[in-house]
Amino acid sequence: MPRTNEEPTPDARAAASAEPRELRTHPIALVPAVLVCGAAVLLFGFMVPIAGYAMLAAGLLVAWLCDRSGRTERLLADLALIAVGQVIISTISLKAELSNEGMARFAVVLGLAVLVPYVISRFVYREHAIRFPWRTGRRWNRTQWLYLIFVTLAGWLILPFYFISSGVYENWPTVTDPEQIGRLLVGVVAVGTWDELFFICTVFVLLRRHFPSWQANLLQSIVFVSFLWELGYQSWGPLLTIPFALIQGYTFKLTKSLTYVFVVHMLFDAVVFAVIVYAHTGWPAIFLPVP
Repeated sequence: MPRTNEEPTPDARAAASAEPRELRTHPIALVPAVLVCGAAVLLFGFMVPIAGYAMLAAGLLVAWLCDRSGRTERLLADLALIAVGQVIISTISLKAELSNEGMARFAVVLGLAVLVPYVISRFVYREHAIRFPWRTGRRWNRTQWLYLIFVTLAGWLILPFYFISSGVYENWPTVTDPEQIGRLLVGVVAVGTWDELFFICTVFVLLRRHFPSWQANLLQSIVFVSFLWELGYQSWGPLLTIPFALIQGYTFKLTKSLTYVFVVHMLFDAVVFAVIVYAHTGWPAIFLPVP
């Protein structure tokens, strides 16, 4: 994984926000966190919203009891932000649409899923827990640049086999003309950007205030992978999306840079976009033949 070894400049204050403020916690805090994050499996994986909402409510109730007992501090407040984001996302189908109405619906709902938790945290809680550190003041080192090359090559080798052999490319609209291809590109970039804003800079960062990074990363990956499942990464897709979600969280922990994890995601999604177009049209013919 990429590491940074240079001292940050004064511009790195935004990156420092990625470091969680330590709060009083207790192992029992994992119970409500698992309930809240696990609700994503019901909301987005199995698409049974009533059961998902009940699981969210149970998690928040247990978090309230943990805070009330003094074992944890502000656990309810932070898990509530994650729950709010999930509820907002669950109000629409995540099936990819390229119509004006479908793209607008995605933009509004997914935008609110990031904006509402941020506004509550910033102006109701009066905290700076959720931030988006685009500028860190650090230069990328050789390892980080090599990792970008590795991500691109790995995607080029693996993604065509996954999308085409499993048939999951059909979960995305058929794109054959320039306008449709352009809309697909906009959608892939927009959703990929949103992934990092919500799952990493919101869910992961909030969880790290209460749990060791490895536990917070596992928890955020549950929500991340469940979302990607409904979006279309089905069949044996979790074998790819689970490592991807975990690596993105770990990379953010190391680099403290939203810009870097964003670039990693965009390189991966560039291959995703090319594969979907290739599966539908046979162009661009830049991939190895799929058995």
